[in-house]
Amino acid sequence: MLYSHRSPAWEVVTAYLANVLVVLSCIVLPAPLFAQRGSIGGHVYLEDNTHPAKGIAVDLLSAEHTSVATARTGDSGEFRFGGIPVAQYFVSIQLAEYDPVSIRIDLNFEVDDSLTIYLKSIVQTRSSTSTLPVSVHELSMPPKARKLFASGQKKLYQEQDAKAAVADFEQALAVAPTYYEASNQLGMAYLDLNNPAQAEIAFRKSIESSGDTYGEADVRLGALLLDRSNADAESVIRKGVQLSPNFWRGHYELGLVLVIQKRIPEALSAAEKARELAPNMAPVYRLLSSIHFVQGNYPALLQDLDTYISLDPDSRNGRGAKQLRDEIQQKLSHQSAPPPHP
Repeated sequence: MLYSHRSPAWEVVTAYLANVLVVLSCIVLPAPLFAQRGSIGGHVYLEDNTHPAKGIAVDLLSAEHTSVATARTGDSGEFRFGGIPVAQYFVSIQLAEYDPVSIRIDLNFEVDDSLTIYLKSIVQTRSSTSTLPVSVHELSMPPKARKLFASGQKKLYQEQDAKAAVADFEQALAVAPTYYEASNQLGMAYLDLNNPAQAEIAFRKSIESSGDTYGEADVRLGALLLDRSNADAESVIRKGVQLSPNFWRGHYELGLVLVIQKRIPEALSAAEKARELAPNMAPVYRLLSSIHFVQGNYPALLQDLDTYISLDPDSRNGRGAKQLRDEIQQKLSHQSAPPPHP
């Protein structure tokens, strides 16, 4: 499955963990794991890989959603954009009677020339944000505000249209200014638009509107501060963990802070708590892999990578983890091999 949307906090930790894995790959083998620039390409299918999407338009958009280029898929559904400057892009497909697709690619960290995109018919049942937990406070908000909030979530997470999501969240807040869940989501949408200044304002507004009781907003704010190397990041995240102890990302972000500070035993404890709360979240195992690498615990590191790959086998990060695992296994096998006889 192609992971087509990542939350803004995921973008923060991905950048750091990608660097950790690059360092690791350089230690194991001298060749760098991620190229600095290259092409974006892959294949598009209708429903499954037995029906290649032939002759459809694939749009390459900038981070600001302006058009960069358009390619047509070939007979086997293949497409490619070559010679692309290092930047963030969106690969977008709009095809009648199929759900729209928008996939973020960041060439600052990796080149992706093997995307696999499956277009789903609009008649199929779509995933819905209505399955997300709803707080008592959220249920107390006016119906119009809740409708706008749900619309914003759909645009942000399903349609990956952060700009439109911002408009919905702002309208929801105009109707219900104390709708702190909407302020939190507004901050995440602004992060998706690479606007950390507005994201910080939204997260702080969420915290204020909640009467300093909404831990998820503290965690998101702490992650943003961490990205800026702000000394307050740890205390803000710890406060979020205290307020929302069952929010797995709080423990995850705390583990990341502690890794950066080289407080490895504490980082491991936080990461293990995140794993306990969310055993099927792939990012947790990326964090654990970085910790076990620093500890020199290579059996645990390989187990982390195996689990990560099982949870996210087909994405760019999943394929990178497979390559990294193979390199580590090869290096370890060479180190454990007996010396040749003279």
